[in-house]
Amino acid sequence: MMIKKPKRVPTQKILTTLEEMYPDAHCELNYRNPFELLIATILSAQTTDRQVNIVTRNLFAKYPTPEDFLTLTEEELAAEIRGIGLYRNKSKNILKTCQLLVSKFEGDVPNTREQLESLPGVGRKTANVVLSNAFSVPALAVDTHVQRVSNRLALADSKNPLETERQLMRKVPKHKWIDTHHQLIWHGRRLCHARNPKCDQCRLLPYCWYGKSQQHERNHKSIK
Repeated sequence: MMIKKPKRVPTQKILTTLEEMYPDAHCELNYRNPFELLIATILSAQTTDRQVNIVTRNLFAKYPTPEDFLTLTEEELAAEIRGIGLYRNKSKNILKTCQLLVSKFEGDVPNTREQLESLPGVGRKTANVVLSNAFSVPALAVDTHVQRVSNRLALADSKNPLETERQLMRKVPKHKWIDTHHQLIWHGRRLCHARNPKCDQCRLLPYCWYGKSQQHERNHKSIK
């Protein structure tokens, strides 16, 4: 039987512990400029950062600018990114995005959410990643890790990523949005896995609704 989510959450203790656990948390996509980050983030949907980095190592060496990408057909780009999930659809979106970057933004990546989300293949999460990492604009991108970890810690209570983002933005100080985003991702990748989270190794357990619920359930079963 799960313990109910608490109405009051020790947010500051959670944020401080995350900072102590992951002082060097950062974006794990490899990139050298806003354009490379934009393309890498589009590619990362339903694909691991490790796989994206393998593909982009050669991709960015051969095609460093939007203009270079536009020398490719959809089929040629698809062949370059074949190791990525949904590679055919991403190839189409990337080339359309590069066309817009050249025709509308003089080859540069825009630095506003509205302009970024006008690009094919760029939703709110991708825009937030680019804004925060390429332009240091405070933003809280909610991927599957942030969604899972923030709800387990009761920093959020929503199955909807946009609502989760809004709840996090209300609880986390604005100057910590970027770092907290990375720390939640690192925690999800390293300890708070979707299956078999390592609650017994986690320093956040004293503040974690989900972890304490799991402990309570195990203890209840052992008594039976």
